[in-house]
Formats: sequence, C-alpha cells, structure tokens
Amino acid sequence: MKVLVINSGSSSLKYQLYDMTDESVLAKGLVERIGMDSSILTHKPTGKDEVTEVSEILEHNTAIRKVIDKLTDKTHGVLESVSEINAVGHRVVHGGEFFKESAVVDQQAKKDIRALIDLAPLHNPAAIMGIEASEINMPGVPQVVVFDTAFHQTMPEKAYLYAIPRVLYNKYKVRRYGFHGTSHYYVSRAAADFLGKPLEDLKVITAHIGNGGSLTAVQGGISVDTSMGMTPLEGLMMGTRSGDLDPAIVPYVMNKEELTVSEVNLMLNKHSGLQAISGISSDMREITDGLEKGDPHSTLAFEMYEYRLRKYIGSYAAAMNGVDVLVFTAGVGENSAIVRKAVCENLSYLGVEIDEELNKVRSGDPRRISTPNSKVEVLVVPTNEELVIARDTYQLINK
Repeated sequence: MKVLVINSGSSSLKYQLYDMTDESVLAKGLVERIGMDSSILTHKPTGKDEVTEVSEILEHNTAIRKVIDKLTDKTHGVLESVSEINAVGHRVVHGGEFFKESAVVDQQAKKDIRALIDLAPLHNPAAIMGIEASEINMPGVPQVVVFDTAFHQTMPEKAYLYAIPRVLYNKYKVRRYGFHGTSHYYVSRAAADFLGKPLEDLKVITAHIGNGGSLTAVQGGISVDTSMGMTPLEGLMMGTRSGDLDPAIVPYVMNKEELTVSEVNLMLNKHSGLQAISGISSDMREITDGLEKGDPHSTLAFEMYEYRLRKYIGSYAAAMNGVDVLVFTAGVGENSAIVRKAVCENLSYLGVEIDEELNKVRSGDPRRISTPNSKVEVLVVPTNEELVIARDTYQLINK
C-alpha cells in the first residue's frame, strides 16, 4: 500500500510518498511560491537525482497535479500511474475539540475543519485547499486528516482552561489546544522504545524546539500539559514569536504606537523572539555564532532562550511530580549541542548529568546523551511527523 503525505501551506506544499510494506520513503518534495508565475517544485526520488522545475503554479490544484506528474514521470518518477496511490494523509494544524484523533475525510470532517478557521486562519484554509485539490486530482482515493492538536486532547481541564470568564470557553472555545502533537507523540514513543521501557510507566518531557518550539509533559503515554496555547504564540521564546508575555502589554503598546490588532499580532508572531533580541537572526545557528564571537545581543538572546526553556522543563517536572526522560527533538533540539548542554547543566537539581562527548555526536538515530549516573535519561530523538501521518492513514483506511 502506498500513502502520499501532504502538508499544505498557503503558498507551499510539502509531500512524501511512503511504501507502507516497509515504511520506506519512495520520494519527497516541495512546491514553493504557489500563486506566482515562478513557482518552484523540488522533487527527490529515493536513489535518484533531485530535480527542480520552475513554472507557473497559481493554485493548489495545479500544485498537486505537478506533484503527480513528477511521481509518475518516466525518468524521475517512482510510480507507473497515479492509481498506485492508495491513500492520502494530510497534516492539519487545528482540530479544536472536534478531533481527538485522526479521521477519514468526509463532508462532515471538511465542515468541521472549516468551522475552526477562526482558530487557525493561516493554516486550516490551506489544509482545505490541499484536501480539495487531492480530491480533484485523485478522485475516489481515500483521504485522512491528522491534527497537530489531537494528541493534546487528553489534557485535563486544570491544564487547558484559562482563568478568564467561563463564558468565553462556552461560546468561543477559548482554551489551550497545544501544537506539534504528532511530533510529541512520535518522539515520546520512540524514546520508550529506545530505552526498552513501557511508555505507561514513564514520565517524559519532550522538547520540540525549532524555529517554533513547544514542550509537552507526557505521563503514562498521554499529554497532560503543553506549552503552546490557543495559538502557537504562547509558551517558549521562539525564532520570531515572543512566547509568554504579560497580556497588558498588548493594549499598552497598541495605544502608545497606535497599532491595529493585525499589526500587533504581526509584531508578536513575526518580529519578536530571537530575531528581536539579537537584532541579527531568528536562526539559532547564527545566534550561537554571535555568542561564540562575544556579540552581546546574541548572548542575551541565547540566555533568554535557554532560561525560558529550562523554566518550562522545571514546571513540567513539578506538574508530573518527577521526570524519567527528557527528549530533545526538531531543528534546534536535534542539532544544537550548545543549547542542550546549557539547559542540562542547569538541571542538576533534578539529577540531570550529560556526557559532553556524547552530546557532540551528530546522528540521524535516537541516542542517549546522559551519563550512566544521571537520574534522568536525556535523549536526542529525530522526529518524523510524516511517518505518523502515513501510519494513521494506513491504519484508518485498512479499518
């Protein structure tokens, strides 16, 4: 069975094609600049050379058609025909309270995803476009939607409700939802497998830190708290997002600078975080370069980032009354030894102790970076959200 995994953005579309007999990736690629006459399609079939095509792609329907053309191309393709695609799995950012798990696409599912557009105005419309473009180009092929928020639907009320009038939850579903759920789900289970321990016996803190970032407290295999909130803005300091701040700052700055709601929202999401404090970049690699060169702004940005990350780890250890495993994943978590070292050196009160040489090793496999004496297992686990989507799609279609 072959499953095509699609991650549809407003102007981009990522894809991976899986052979589920062995969960191997047959091909993957990216369509960028959808809506322009100079759109770029990058296609990489496994075992063959990468190819790039620049053409006019004005909407997602054309993007999907171009992807299918590449997958079935005589030279660069991996399929004889589109009929070999047995199912399509879509990443959807926001499932609200409608979706506690992945679901087969039908009219009701599409209606519910549309109903959540207010909660994810940038992401859910793009997901709908990807779904409908797939229906047009692959008629009759079953589709599945997999949600970033679903894993966190196990949080108790004390974790997901805000201390504001209850009517705002009752009327508008204002609450914590959390994101990166497929990643937190995957790495928590991969960590238990790596350690050879039952997940239900473990208290795990998963740190998904890339340009965006979130932490999750996973107790007995379920999410009991997570750092992102109703939107991905809450929580950690990120590449361009502010993370936690005093809500009173918003009206204060709006009045002082005469900003609109859209302008202040843009400031907090796109012009804050590492970018704002360093004045250099939102990329942790450039921040650490500046840190090593003694740049004071990069140094402050790094210290703020590490401090907030460490505070959340401490709070989740308190929430679960302990922690057995700390997992780093995503772009920064998997690749920045200096971030992992700084965080772990300041968690000695939990009994965390890392091996500096192991911490420096780069690998695409799960690995331990803590010492044998460490009271908390510290792991680096590469995430694989696409595989989670492919597996959920395969299981639901086979039902």
